[in-house]
Amino acid sequence: MHRMTVIRVVNLALILTGLPAFADGAPADGPAALILTGGRVHSAGGVVEALAVDGRGVIVTVGNAAEVAKLRGLNTRVIELAGRSVLPGFHDMHVHPLFAGLRRQECVIPQGSDERSLKKGVTDCVARVPRPQWITGGQWDASAIGRIPDRKMLDKVAPDQPVLLSDTSGHSALVNSKALEVAGITRATADPEGGIIERDSAGEPTGVLRESAIELVRSLVPLPTDEQVRTALQWAVQDMLANGITSFTEASMGFAAGPMKELEAYVALADAGLLRQSVRLCLNWMPGSKEAEDVIASRNFYARDRVSPDCIKIFLDGVPTDSHTAAMLEPYADTMEGRDDRASRYGMLLVEQPVLDQAVTRFDRMGLAVKFHAAGDAAVRAGLHAVAAARKANGFSGVLHDVGHCTFVAQEDLQLARSSAATLEVSPYLWGPTPINDDITKAVGPERISRVWPVREMIDSGALVVPGSDWAVVPSVNPWIAIETLVTRERPGGSHDSFGKAEAITLREALDLFTVNSARHIGMTHRRGQIDPGMLADLVVVDQDPFAVPVTSLHKTMVLMTIVNGEIVFER
Repeated sequence: MHRMTVIRVVNLALILTGLPAFADGAPADGPAALILTGGRVHSAGGVVEALAVDGRGVIVTVGNAAEVAKLRGLNTRVIELAGRSVLPGFHDMHVHPLFAGLRRQECVIPQGSDERSLKKGVTDCVARVPRPQWITGGQWDASAIGRIPDRKMLDKVAPDQPVLLSDTSGHSALVNSKALEVAGITRATADPEGGIIERDSAGEPTGVLRESAIELVRSLVPLPTDEQVRTALQWAVQDMLANGITSFTEASMGFAAGPMKELEAYVALADAGLLRQSVRLCLNWMPGSKEAEDVIASRNFYARDRVSPDCIKIFLDGVPTDSHTAAMLEPYADTMEGRDDRASRYGMLLVEQPVLDQAVTRFDRMGLAVKFHAAGDAAVRAGLHAVAAARKANGFSGVLHDVGHCTFVAQEDLQLARSSAATLEVSPYLWGPTPINDDITKAVGPERISRVWPVREMIDSGALVVPGSDWAVVPSVNPWIAIETLVTRERPGGSHDSFGKAEAITLREALDLFTVNSARHIGMTHRRGQIDPGMLADLVVVDQDPFAVPVTSLHKTMVLMTIVNGEIVFER
């Protein structure tokens, strides 16, 4: 094995790499179905010239070109690499493809838009969306606007149509007065459990809704049609293939079109042979939700060879921006106008610890992986304690659970992640100076921001660390943006300013996060994550060797070909 980042976990929970590559342990007889030759193949044993794949889509040999050429037959397809590089396919551990596809059909506000640009974007949408249809979309950032926006900003350009715009995080929304009217939200409307209706000094709703309060309006917006959902999903998975993503985890089923419609869309795509990646689907759960329990109970009906609905998503908090909804161990550094309650100072923990412990223990016993949304350090701690409770009750079930985002993590909790075999999932696409990170910096202050997304500490602790794009929270699903910023913690291309510079990692470690580490988390180290005989041929061909170019050029890396199970599924 090459010098990859071996996760130093003593706990038997992570002894998953001793499995044989395939049960039969032998390559198929006869010539290869596919040969890639004349390039730089980054195999588990080092860089070689070529590899061969059999008819099952399994790598049968890696080595020099002459050696691999011996497996060439009359029907073997040979790809001349001309010096280009081959890497294992990438796994995105946290992505929302359907949401990304549907977002293209909505009112798109470019990230980083100031107030003038936001108003112009909405004005353009008003011109093309017939009354009385809803105008929905996003994404806005308070720091880019220069203040927390309000309904009056939208009323000036859209007085007669209901408007609902998400912020970049998706955990806050801005609505106009018409939308508040349609939803029946007034000064007398109480905040829903787990949500906040922002109000002005007179107690009137400002038009900003946080967390579950968004549903008071979003539940009134007509769901997309089946055709819109299918089109959106098909576009999104193809875009991911064009970026070298050969498998992924859909992090929140139901967010865009409702859980059943989204499950049916994935199954329809798979049954039609149009879903090339292997996909894990995370089904949303919250305490007391009968709908969530019904969806979970029906999950096996939607299982396919490439579709695994075996993950549960639990939201533990919000985001550490101007909303102050991420649950923090220490108070936020700034204050919120008109609010001085505990939630405004420490954020919101959405599930009580005893309830969370019981739920995770139950799901673990059922063989279901749990993915937490946990941005604040108090929420991360709650998720880790829940995993530890499940291990104590069940022993090691063989299922790995992950704490998603991990924007802030208390140093003392890193060892708990390691000892309880909990995976830490980070969001490198959000790294580097951006409007949302300006919001985070203002909210938590400079001291805590120096340890934001402490991935260096995570790896050094021996915990398993994996990456997730959170697309379409970010504009692009391109892994090379994340890989570069994992190493530099600067803007793509390099910059004088940085974000958590001390938490930078090496290029090898960054690539391992997307390949071998992600394969380990989903229990597929015997099939995916590296280029070696016996592994599935999930591969990506790129135009430059990442180890031979300046690190600040990594984001320019272009995917030329993507291969899944030995089949070429994208070619530029």
